[in-house]
Amino acid sequence: MGVILLLQVSDLLLGSVERAGVPAWFVSNCGALCTEQLPDSVLLFLCHGALAMLEWKNGSMGENGEKLLLDTASVLLSLSSELKESSMATSLSRILAIWTNSALAALASGSPNLKVKLNGNSDVIGKLLEYIYTHWEHPLDAVRHQTKLIFKNLLQIHRTTITGSSEKSDPFFARLLKRLLSLEWHVKGKYASLGCLVECVGTENILQLDRTIPVQVLDVMNDQSLAPYASDLLETMFTNHKAHFTSSFQQSTWIDQWHDVWVSPLLVILCEGSHDQTTYIIDYYLPKLLKCSPDSLSYMIRILQASADANLGSRSTRGALGALMACLRTARAHGHLELSAIMSNGLVSTECIKQGLVHQHNQVCIDALGLLCETHRSTEILSMEEMELIQFFMMYNLNSQSPSVRQQIGSLLRKLFCRIQESSQVLYKMEQNKTKQELLENPSKTHPLGILQQYKDFMSSVCDRLFEVLFPGSSHPTRFSALSILGSVAEIFSVPKGQAQVFQLDQEIDSTRVRTLIQCFASTFEEIKVLAFGLLMKLRDVDSEYLDLLFQAAMDLSTSTKPYDCVTASYLLNFLVHHKGLQHICLGRWIEHNPQVDENTPVSTVEKNTLAVIKLLLVNVEEEISQAKKSLLQAAASFPMYGRVHCIMGALQQLPFNNLTLVTEWKEMVARLILMSYKLSAVVSPVVQSSSPEGLIPMDSDSESAGRLQVILHEIQPQDTNDYFIQAKLLKEHCKVESGKTLNDTITFEVSLLLGTLCKLLPSQATSEPSNALITVEQVKNIGDYFKHHLLQSRHRGAFELAYAGFVQLTEMLSRCNSESLRKMPEQWLSNVLEEIKSCDPSSTLCATRRSAGIPFYIQALLASEPKSKTDLLKMTMKELVSLAAPLNDPSSVIPQVHALNILRALFRDTRLGENIMPYVADGIQAAILGFMSPVWAVRNSSTLLFSALITRIFGVKRGKDENSKKNRMTGREFFSRFPSLYPFLLKQLEIVTGTLNSEAEELKIHPSLFLLLLILGRLYPSPMDGTYSALSMAPFVPFIISRKNSNWAFEEFHLSPSGIFHVVGVEMWLL
Repeated sequence: MGVILLLQVSDLLLGSVERAGVPAWFVSNCGALCTEQLPDSVLLFLCHGALAMLEWKNGSMGENGEKLLLDTASVLLSLSSELKESSMATSLSRILAIWTNSALAALASGSPNLKVKLNGNSDVIGKLLEYIYTHWEHPLDAVRHQTKLIFKNLLQIHRTTITGSSEKSDPFFARLLKRLLSLEWHVKGKYASLGCLVECVGTENILQLDRTIPVQVLDVMNDQSLAPYASDLLETMFTNHKAHFTSSFQQSTWIDQWHDVWVSPLLVILCEGSHDQTTYIIDYYLPKLLKCSPDSLSYMIRILQASADANLGSRSTRGALGALMACLRTARAHGHLELSAIMSNGLVSTECIKQGLVHQHNQVCIDALGLLCETHRSTEILSMEEMELIQFFMMYNLNSQSPSVRQQIGSLLRKLFCRIQESSQVLYKMEQNKTKQELLENPSKTHPLGILQQYKDFMSSVCDRLFEVLFPGSSHPTRFSALSILGSVAEIFSVPKGQAQVFQLDQEIDSTRVRTLIQCFASTFEEIKVLAFGLLMKLRDVDSEYLDLLFQAAMDLSTSTKPYDCVTASYLLNFLVHHKGLQHICLGRWIEHNPQVDENTPVSTVEKNTLAVIKLLLVNVEEEISQAKKSLLQAAASFPMYGRVHCIMGALQQLPFNNLTLVTEWKEMVARLILMSYKLSAVVSPVVQSSSPEGLIPMDSDSESAGRLQVILHEIQPQDTNDYFIQAKLLKEHCKVESGKTLNDTITFEVSLLLGTLCKLLPSQATSEPSNALITVEQVKNIGDYFKHHLLQSRHRGAFELAYAGFVQLTEMLSRCNSESLRKMPEQWLSNVLEEIKSCDPSSTLCATRRSAGIPFYIQALLASEPKSKTDLLKMTMKELVSLAAPLNDPSSVIPQVHALNILRALFRDTRLGENIMPYVADGIQAAILGFMSPVWAVRNSSTLLFSALITRIFGVKRGKDENSKKNRMTGREFFSRFPSLYPFLLKQLEIVTGTLNSEAEELKIHPSLFLLLLILGRLYPSPMDGTYSALSMAPFVPFIISRKNSNWAFEEFHLSPSGIFHVVGVEMWLL
């Protein structure tokens, strides 16, 4: 019965099952599997079931089991060219890995027949290698991981089949090694594969083929994307090399040879290498090397110390001193040395570390600081020497111009403060547990209280230094560094209940220092305001005598024409609303009907003050809107309203909306804010929805341009009844128009963010509208209609780009909402806009120029908010857009085609769609190439932009000036395996191109799609399997390129270097 079952499962997988021979119980339960063509997904999981449920160990199923095992491999490998959807591709790779484990288990029986069928030279192993080469750089991490596991198991399978033979001289391993070494080092899959081969043939045998491999791999580590792979390979190699030497030599005479191969090249690069290369080597390679051989540290120190005085480095290179600091820092952070030990025995002097702390190379300074701050134990006590060196560092390095250096300084000092905090708790416990007898026995030992006092004095001196540099007019880098470090101090040395604290920042703060922090709000950099605000919120209140002055300043700044002033006003108001005195000292003078709250009502100070502040700001905005209706340009010059709206938004964002007391008052306020937003948007909409040109500066003498500008001015000022326009010169008017556009774009942004924030007030968990909700479902729907109108009608990029930010907040809220009617709204909006695009209605107001204006943004927001596990909207949208983007003979379809191409471009550029967009890349490429041949310029332009986005999506962001950079290419087999429909399409298009070039006409005509075809083919290079297996080979493309190489067909016309084509046809064939 078992034999029959195995044969039936095998026939079922191969699609050759005969119903007559199938048991009745199987027909009654799974009859459909015997009568119908099985879908690929069903076949895949049938294979999974067979591998998981059958016993493969020791060949217990005999020859029929072996046949089923091989048939399963055949089916899985055939499915690899069909299943491209992300989840299916991941499942297939995992099941193939399971198959390799099953094959290893079955080979344990020692079956000669199975050994022949699974030998490295067999067809099954060859196809597995083809799968590995195709998928080892797959965009999905899970697939890449499983591919590595498959390759590792494949090597074990071959080793099992050649038991008793020498693995190091095996032809299969030799051929595989040679093939891998011939690949260029930018191929990420090469590293993991070589690492697996090291375990089979040994590092020494690989080095015998090429002694420069370690240097070559280290040279590759200037690219962060390759550095992790390269370091893993090097770790495997030097660990295997050390094990080889240890087993071959009884004494340690081999260590110098090992250092020459693995350590000496490292030291050379650390001294003279580029910044990126040395950084990645220190991060990825050096820790692994020290872990493998901690004793090598003394060798490094000896070599670097010998040349440190002569090779101090420069701004571009670390020199021996910088390399020494890097090695010491890494060793101490990983527990390989004690700083006090190397300083006491004279290996490294204090002066040497000081040289590193003020080195002209930024990273050397950071490494020297890291040597002092990073330790393996977080409770290691800080010595006086370290404290003095830290103070020395802070004297010279708080004004670094590099943002990355400032961030690293803040991070390292934060680690130091954590170490002080944690070690101080250890010292407190030591003080509590010690006895008088211990003091008598160790009178010379430092008293714990003495160390704690040193800590306190050190932290106090650090804070003094930081406040010293916060003087008015200090530079942005200095302020950022000082405030970041002070923020870390305030956070780390907070006062938990029942725990002694070695230092408290609030004890160092007086009214002068509070004013110093408030002055930081005047900085033009918002990150300074953020840091100062966060620090003030952790410290003492401001004196009451300054409240009125600060509130007056905030209100004045909220109507400034300088955008950063309104940000300052927002932070000031957000700080002031936390003070109880604000109600009585300030707000009563500004608001006639200040809301009086029952004293028995438990209302928080923040809620009460925020409500009053927002009411005041709202009253001011409403007055300014009425004036702006008379003259928008006057409003732009005198009282821009975006500052008030920004302050309202800032006040709302710090409110705990789930714990409000004055619900009725807040409902009324939200309704007024929504109404105000609509009114304000209506005032500026004539500008943002105007078709007026941007960037035009006509001269007074140009009557035609002057006339056009007058039309524009009247278009954007329909409610102006005075002669303000007539009196001014045209150029002055134009400048005001442009400043008005900037104002209106900013207002649109603030209004959009405000409406997006208000939408979040609707509880997402409620299926019906709760009574305490601050916003109603109807209001949310109206806000959605506002965004739809604004995004689809706006003509100016600034306007719809900024409105997009608020619309994203709305769509994300709707996707999480439990209300069915709200959750369905994005789908309805999407269907409506797609129908309007398809309709070709002449009365449609959708903008067909400016890359379809806000339409792509509108659709992006609707699709990006859809949960990644549910992609129904994306599938429906892509199906519609791909069909619209296809070229048609009907001239009326041009506008929908342009819209579709522009929207596709935006979607392919959106990283939030992730791998869900990849199944449509092939359709996008075809639409772009075919659209490039359109006689309509708008279609050609949109097709070019779409093609550019797709090239970036497929091959990655260009990382250099070389168009044919090795980092932005892939094998032809991998490319066509991921996009199989492009193989016949590109081949057919290339045939058409060469057909037009074969004409004997005197005038040579270049086919429009030629350039796009060459751009794709120039980024492909042959796979290691080309010449072995013909499927998806680049060979069919070669004759079309070679036959016309002398026809002057593209390289000069399009300035395309033939270096990329060499990868397809080979240099030798090109020169024939």
